[in-house]
Order: sequence, then C-alpha cells, then structure tokens
Amino acid sequence: MTDSVVLTAPASSASPVPAALLSPTARTTHKRARHHGVAERAALVDVLQSAKLCHMGVTVGGVPMVFPTAYGFDLDGPDRGGSIYVHGSVASRSLAPDNEICITITILDGLVLARSGFHHSMNYRSGIVVGSPRVVTDGDERVKALNLIVDQVVPGRSQHLRDHTRKEMAATAVLALPLYEASVKARTGGPGDDAADIGIETVWAGVVPAATHFGEPIPSEDLDSGVALPDHISTML
Repeated sequence: MTDSVVLTAPASSASPVPAALLSPTARTTHKRARHHGVAERAALVDVLQSAKLCHMGVTVGGVPMVFPTAYGFDLDGPDRGGSIYVHGSVASRSLAPDNEICITITILDGLVLARSGFHHSMNYRSGIVVGSPRVVTDGDERVKALNLIVDQVVPGRSQHLRDHTRKEMAATAVLALPLYEASVKARTGGPGDDAADIGIETVWAGVVPAATHFGEPIPSEDLDSGVALPDHISTML
C-alpha cells in the first residue's frame, strides 16, 4: 500500500538542488519502501497534472485535520519551485492553520491482487508537498489562482466564465504553498507473491487497472436548450 513520508527536520535544512530533481530534505526523504521513491521533479508535475483533488493536512487549535479540496498550480509561480494553490471561505479555520501544512495528491492506477492478503497492494502515483503557506493578497495573483483551480478540474473552463465579482473575491481566501519541498512515490507492476504461493492456481492473481471516467453530462434544469455542450467538456468524455 502507499507508504507515507516521515516528517522530521525543519524546512530550513534544505539545500539547493538541480531544478530537475525533487528537494532531498530530511522531511521529504523516503524512510520506507525507498524503491518506490521517484527523485525527478517531472514525476511531481505528472501527479499535479493528473489529479482533480488533493487532501490538505493542517493543525487547527492543536487538532490535526485533513480536508479534501480542489487545487491549482503554477510551475512558474512566485514561490520557490512554483506554487500550488487552494482556496475556501475567508471564515474557514482550515485556511488559517496554526503552522505548516501538507498537501497530498494520489492517483490510483490499479488494484494489485496477490495470492495472499499480505502481498495485496495498489499501483499508484502520489505526491506530498510540505511547507509554510502564504496568504495570497495580490489581486491579479488571486484571480489567476482561482482560474487555475477551475481549470484543474475542467481544463480551459475559466475562459468561458464571467469575471469574479467583488463580493465573491471578498468572501474567498487563497493560500499558496511552495512546490519546492516535495516527495513522490509510485508503484507499477504485478503482485510480489512469495515463491511458495505461486502455482496455486485456485487463487487469481494480477492487476485490475483503475482510471477516472466521466459520464454523459446532465444539463442544468434551468439551462437554455440552445446552449450546446462546449468542447472543453466533451473532450473530457
């Protein structure tokens, strides 16, 4: 199953690394199942591009909490290594964390079914980004971040929408997290059964591929019948 990264040392221990590699800080160094670790930053970009949802881990009032949320990212953003953005209500306590946060993104690629329960696993791609969040206050960056979040869910969607209103912007908080301190793990392939179990053909073993599929769009009940399904939605199907 997916192994977590052990967080130990502060981010200040980070050392400069080539842009093509992930940051090898103590907090993002794999402690278990290192053979699943991926050092290239391109693997993090693949995870960011492939998912629609992330989970944000925060501490609020001394209590650890994890929230599912949409996200957007900008590899050329103003933060070190680029920026990943999340948003929510200005009244949300999760967007005013006590200290550092963690954002995790996981894509399930397959169910790995072995001949024993012990060797069952999953094929996956998973990225973890940790660090100190920044409240985005610049008006242009806030608009760009919100559009990136919309476009992460449906690519190209934001350019078809009306502009954000002042009221909407005033009610929305945006956080940015540097993409510098990150870790990626991935698993591919079939089950790793014990040699003694192979040949017991009463038990099926292999991989059941998994992927996200979108169904036939259902128009809003109050949508004018003359509005056709746009290409940026139909291309997702």
